[in-house]
Amino acid sequence: MIRYSKVCATLITAGALMASATVFACTHPKAPTGLPDGATATLDDMKAANALVKQYVSEMDDYLKCVDSEAPKPLAAGAKPTDEQKAAFAKAQAINTLKHNDTVKEEEDMAADWHMRLTAFKEKSKQ
Repeated sequence: MIRYSKVCATLITAGALMASATVFACTHPKAPTGLPDGATATLDDMKAANALVKQYVSEMDDYLKCVDSEAPKPLAAGAKPTDEQKAAFAKAQAINTLKHNDTVKEEEDMAADWHMRLTAFKEKSKQ
């Protein structure tokens, strides 16, 4: 007869491993390429690029929500996981945290790059 605690521990481990595998199911958007140099771009170039950047940010926000939704869930209260189960959970959690942080950094990098291009465009337009 299988003990209840072993069944619970097995289910917890399976859930943690499934959560870590499903994190990879989120589709990472591609950053727009060929954004114009603000110092030489036309207003139409900047408007078109702005639409691409906004779409990318929206897709990255959706991706971030997906990554966050796939984070491993905390262990049930009173569960007695083995060291192996704890390690699997910690690994899944670390992977999820890295994906989250990398996504935020990519968005921040895009925002900084786009701000630099807009600033150059505005400076050129003043002249």
